Amino acid sequence: MSQARTKVMLVDDHAIVRSGFRRLLEEVPGIEVVAEAENGDQAYRLYIECKPDVVVLDISMPGTSGLALMHRLFARAPDARIVIFSMHEDAVMAERAMDSGARGYVSKSSAPEILVRAVQEVAAGRWFLGPDIAQALALARFSAAGDPVRQLSGREFEIFQQLVAGRAPEDIARALNLSTKTIANYHTLIKQKLGAASDIDLVRMALRQNVLLP
Repeated sequence: MSQARTKVMLVDDHAIVRSGFRRLLEEVPGIEVVAEAENGDQAYRLYIECKPDVVVLDISMPGTSGLALMHRLFARAPDARIVIFSMHEDAVMAERAMDSGARGYVSKSSAPEILVRAVQEVAAGRWFLGPDIAQALALARFSAAGDPVRQLSGREFEIFQQLVAGRAPEDIARALNLSTKTIANYHTLIKQKLGAASDIDLVRMALRQNVLLP
């Protein structure tokens, strides 16, 4: 009897990166890449069509962010298993991703075998953090009180990221399936929570915390 294969979907807006991930994962017995997506909308459609066991997701993509895609996927499939594979190595992004439902987080600077292990662990129903991410999270516990961004809820943080990336409220509303008025209300609330007098102050905070989207 043949062994069951772990079906993986790759979500990253760079085709070269996806190609590298595919080659890496498909060299491992028991792993099959069944779909690739370059944006959130495409990923959502392919998830429904292909029903992968694990989604390897870049958290920073143009348009619908990785966090927004996770919210959408979990609304459709609460048991979805997602591994974030990101250039962000800071504790804030990792915490937000895990709080949003990701089961694994690996930085793109990790050794190739770390991503393979993350897929295998998450496919088996366990949680996984890359060693550098685990260290960053441990160190962050000592400085959490001095980080105002941690006051934001998951949705507030998601909108905060979109705002400091310079995206128009109409575009943010469309991507998150919210009204423009709701985004404006969140904008005001976020500035109040963070004690920011202007959008420039918000950008400075994002830069200090290394959570500015590309």
